[in-house]
Amino acid sequence: MARITMREAISQALWEEMERDPDVFILGEEVGVWGGTYAVTKGFYDHFGAERVRDTPISEAAIVGAAIGAALTGLRPVAELMTINFAFSAMDHIVNEAAKLHYMFGGQFILPLVVRTVGGGGRQLGATHSQTPDAIFAHFPGLKVVAPGTPADAKGLLKSAIRSNDPIFFIEHATLYQVRDEVPDDDYLTPIGKSKIQRPGKDVTIVTYSKMLEVSIKAADKLSKEGIEAEIVDLRTLRPLDLGPVLESFRKTNRAVIAEEGWRSFGVGSEISARIYEEAFDYVDAPIRRVAQKEVPLPYNHTLEQLALPQVDDIVRAVKEVL
Repeated sequence: MARITMREAISQALWEEMERDPDVFILGEEVGVWGGTYAVTKGFYDHFGAERVRDTPISEAAIVGAAIGAALTGLRPVAELMTINFAFSAMDHIVNEAAKLHYMFGGQFILPLVVRTVGGGGRQLGATHSQTPDAIFAHFPGLKVVAPGTPADAKGLLKSAIRSNDPIFFIEHATLYQVRDEVPDDDYLTPIGKSKIQRPGKDVTIVTYSKMLEVSIKAADKLSKEGIEAEIVDLRTLRPLDLGPVLESFRKTNRAVIAEEGWRSFGVGSEISARIYEEAFDYVDAPIRRVAQKEVPLPYNHTLEQLALPQVDDIVRAVKEVL
């Protein structure tokens, strides 16, 4: 085990998979000579060469379109989009081609494609560069959506994604790159589509993922000092959605808070709430609470941005409400 950052964990996953399989290659804006906007691919260009680390024009549609073509003809592309906000420029390729080609051609083609992108707010990048539209991409069958909250899961899930024969949209939160944690040194895979209990508890279930896992753990630690033990379920993957650990935990605690960074309306929390009510209604002892971003375009001003984003105290307050 080594204590490394999420940036280093993702970089390790990419490096190891490129060493293992010569069909894996990277393409995107500034991934080569510059080493990536977030320095994830630093050193890759010198080691693997221009054929396997390809700088592209500033066109997300070109990046994803080229990656789809490469995947259909036997390669395993990892396409990097500088932020999830720019994925809207490639939306037709992502949801009408990548997500549907295997199905529409009756399984004759596979699409081993990974689209890595960076989401989330908190870095004062303005309303159009700070969104968390994860639920939009998770809406489409045929596209797997992964959003890790720990360095170990980031590495294991990315390695699994690269080896998968399915198109995978891999979301990395911008403010988690510097987070450090223990990551196994050996070659390991984390299964896609499996939720995980990240903190055991008995009084309330907190369902979350990505950046909000870190915030939820801080909230749970704060609540623990008051004698309230929260169990935290990390979704890790939004599609396919694994509700097993969520329902198992809820049937034990009978109360739930769902924490996400995206907007509350039509979001991940809405889906989780509905599924709990549908599949575990007899265990409901209090209305489910959702903690999410305020319903405004995210402000640029630091103080206003933090006010709009869900914080530790918001989760603490929601837990106390359901208790």
